[in-house]
Amino acid sequence: MTTEALLPLPDSSEPELSAGQLPIARVLIESSLPHLDRPFDYRVPPELDHSAQPGVRVKVRFAGQELNGFLLERAATASTERRLAPLSKVVSPLRVLTPEILHLANSVAARYAGTVSDVLRVAVPPRMAKAEQGFVAVEDVAPPVFPLRPELFRGYHLAQPFMEHLAAGGSPRAALSALKAYGESSWHHQLAQLIAVCAGSGRGAIAVVPDQRDLDLLCAAVSELLGEQSYVRLTADDGPTPRYRSFLKLLSGECKIALGTRSAAFAPVKNLGLLCCWDDGDDLLIERRAPYQHAREVLLLRAEQQGAALLLAAFSRSTEVERLLKTGWIQSITPQRSTTRKLAARVVSTTDSFETERDPLAALARLPHRAWEIAQQGLLSGPVLVQVARGGYLPAMACETCRQSARCRHCAGPLGQNQAGAEVQCRWCGTPENNFNCQHCGGQQLRRTVSGAGRTAEELGRAFPQAQVISSAGDHVKAAVPDKPALVVATVGAEPVAPQGYAAALLLDGDTLMRRENLRAAEEAARRWFSAAALVRSAEEGGTVVLTASQSEAAAAMVRWDPAGFAEREFAQRSELGLPPAVRLVAVTGSVLAVKDFVARLEIPQKHPAVRVVGPTLIALPAAASEPEDAEYRTLVFIPYASAQSLLAEIRAVKASLSASRHPEPVQIRCDGVDVL
Repeated sequence: MTTEALLPLPDSSEPELSAGQLPIARVLIESSLPHLDRPFDYRVPPELDHSAQPGVRVKVRFAGQELNGFLLERAATASTERRLAPLSKVVSPLRVLTPEILHLANSVAARYAGTVSDVLRVAVPPRMAKAEQGFVAVEDVAPPVFPLRPELFRGYHLAQPFMEHLAAGGSPRAALSALKAYGESSWHHQLAQLIAVCAGSGRGAIAVVPDQRDLDLLCAAVSELLGEQSYVRLTADDGPTPRYRSFLKLLSGECKIALGTRSAAFAPVKNLGLLCCWDDGDDLLIERRAPYQHAREVLLLRAEQQGAALLLAAFSRSTEVERLLKTGWIQSITPQRSTTRKLAARVVSTTDSFETERDPLAALARLPHRAWEIAQQGLLSGPVLVQVARGGYLPAMACETCRQSARCRHCAGPLGQNQAGAEVQCRWCGTPENNFNCQHCGGQQLRRTVSGAGRTAEELGRAFPQAQVISSAGDHVKAAVPDKPALVVATVGAEPVAPQGYAAALLLDGDTLMRRENLRAAEEAARRWFSAAALVRSAEEGGTVVLTASQSEAAAAMVRWDPAGFAEREFAQRSELGLPPAVRLVAVTGSVLAVKDFVARLEIPQKHPAVRVVGPTLIALPAAASEPEDAEYRTLVFIPYASAQSLLAEIRAVKASLSASRHPEPVQIRCDGVDVL
């Protein structure tokens, strides 16, 4: 049974309802229990007749407790012959749950085999009573007149038709390959331009970004074009009251542009015309709570349901976007090669044949001589970015004798140093290690294996004694640095923006990124490299990027500045092997008996012969566990897209059945988790 069948949609255009005509209220209770993921009937008391309308928050008695919920619809007859309990209270007369968002929540829950209540917890922010004071609906106003600025997309294939279609009220869908992270031609100015074009057509827009720094950049660009009052911010970092106030402005129609982090994908924008997602490959766009939905997928579902335009923009290209391009569901807006050569920095690999012939030791050194020369030259005209893979000082160490990773004797966590001269301790539990003894060879000496941002900044300070060293990592991430000579050492994802661009960038520890035990290691490394390189001045202005990684497809794509070609090859390999995103992935995690029982109830070989099941496999054995049954096991289910809808519906049904029977060993279900493989 699908979620849409379980949760009927209220009609926002219907008049206010009377208890005499429709005395039954169907309520969705706020509960994460799968077997309660359905509407329950309640009687509407006469005193609540006027306020108990579809979409309002209510309180009801359930199983001896008073629980919160949403009133979904009013009905003439009940779905049961039992005596109905009355609604306890209408928390607020505001219809905070719109039909469009309820429909979207149904679809997201179905796609991720979750509960609608869990999705609505993200979609509708907690109520702040003071913010509701003065809430009034706003009549539609004339759209602003905004001329097109084609110079922002000059040299981009299909950009002009996309803008013209959007301005005419159409709903095009595209993937944009951006080139710059600073200046007037930056990605945030390009997105702001498209948002303004959509606003000029009289429609609303939503833009979702991974983090606060990106949000600040986009807000500044939109303010420059449309004014500070033209949009609202939706992010938990602003606090519950400002977030709820912004939510109400969208709900009332006072504002039609929402800019925010992942939860902004559910913003109740009226007359929605455009949905934007920046850097969809960033895992910050994945919700950390069940059902772990990705903001990109939420926007895809919403664009389809509401007929809105869609733009997925990034410096690189994720394999999920490549799949959408292969199916023809979206089109590609990419810069022409002449535009790329004009705006992008020059990329030098220290491990190619030309560089290794000049310096045979370049592949072994962390900072090859070529990188040192380019950094020294770059410091003459501006800041130089140094990207490192890890934060801290010495985040990882190994035995000097056998080179095995040094581990804590108590919890098996990695040993490291937080700063120069500090004692060696476990990075997990913090236990000091004053008498190291290798479990493999008995060695008692430690050596460093990875230098963090702190150690790198210290070493570069000695190598360039005349240059200022700025660190951006851990708890002191900087949003921007001044346009003056300095070495900026930053971990991946924490690179500050220089207003006029960096003179050069050194991408260190590339092999560390590539060696991650993850299916997406190469894809993630390429995304990090392109994002850092986009901060550097163009080759015409002398901007140079030095990549120290070993030769690979990702490194070759970086040198050519060809994110589209790399994504195409990566997706082709995944398709050949039957790996995500060529197929859907469901991970079932729990005790070995619980996992086996859950998968057996699905009867996959009989009902879905095209589905591949792998496992169960041991993934974690607690220190106190005496038997393998006490550990966590995981089964992976690889599902072709043609079978996904029906199998996921069965997974939800099995979850609800086990929850209703109070099964003692529940399992965790994750769909398309990027950290599973």
